[in-house]
Amino acid sequence: MTDNEVLAIYGSPGNTNNFTQILAPFPLVIAWDKNVLVQKLTCHKKIAQPLLNVLKDLLSTYGKKRLRELHIDYYGGLYNLRKMRGSATRWSRHSWAIAIDLDPERNLLREDHTTARFARSEYKPMIDIFYRHGFVGYGPEQDYDWMHFEIGI
Repeated sequence: MTDNEVLAIYGSPGNTNNFTQILAPFPLVIAWDKNVLVQKLTCHKKIAQPLLNVLKDLLSTYGKKRLRELHIDYYGGLYNLRKMRGSATRWSRHSWAIAIDLDPERNLLREDHTTARFARSEYKPMIDIFYRHGFVGYGPEQDYDWMHFEIGI
């Protein structure tokens, strides 16, 4: 989506009146503090159900043990009011709480399909699940930032 489309559909960045919390069907490990688990996620109200559906489908497809083994349950964040990296004017999609990052340590911003874990075949079902529920991934689309999935509608 263009920035103007995001503004028209999701309102102002950082407007917490547009946010809600969902309860993830499995605990997520905070990527930067692996001793902390979260299940309540703050997201935009308009993506709450699609995001919950993604998480439910991930659990039913992989199971808790496999999610853990593949680090799909490593949570890198959802809401974060900030500008896009490298931009002084454009807001990150995280500012609307319409994007989620998973396993950021093994899917770094500048990694491409040759090194990012999410580019491997065992993650194809995960990527398909995100797309099935209206999300797009920067990795499959632009071959960088493989951790990042944002709502595309």
